Amino acid sequence: MIIRPIETWDAEEYLELKKRIDESGFMLHEPGERKTTADEQKEAIAKITSEERSASFVAESDRGLAGFIAAFGGKVNRNKHTAYLALGVHDAFYGQGIATKLITKVIEWAGYTGISRLELTVIKDNVNAVRLYQKMGFQIEGEKVHSLMIDGEPANEYYMYKLNMENRCR
Repeated sequence: MIIRPIETWDAEEYLELKKRIDESGFMLHEPGERKTTADEQKEAIAKITSEERSASFVAESDRGLAGFIAAFGGKVNRNKHTAYLALGVHDAFYGQGIATKLITKVIEWAGYTGISRLELTVIKDNVNAVRLYQKMGFQIEGEKVHSLMIDGEPANEYYMYKLNMENRCR
């Protein structure tokens, strides 16, 4: 398993990975809701890789892409020290430490980039993800009440963050 920056030539496989991960029910998109085309995904990859304070990494196995993490950096002076994270792992690869490796990679990247605050939201009922984030040093900052509707029922999300004060914005 290697963790590497995403490339535009990953677009089609990356899109299929994201659709598979949507099936988990723990992502923002509902299963089958994602309508992105391969060309649109390629453009999105090109955009994120061109931004100084944003990045996306994939976990690649001999069977293809197994997971991803994307970090979307702040755009203005007051929040350029932050990055919002999105993480997903293909269910066939659960329990293999891939999410831990992806988070470790983005924390390392943040250090080189001068980002001192990583943040994310996670569905409160996704207990395994909450535990993973806490194991990686993230803390619950607050709760977004009824922020999502899942199967017609309101669901809450946690705001989580991790500070690395050694990484002051450059």
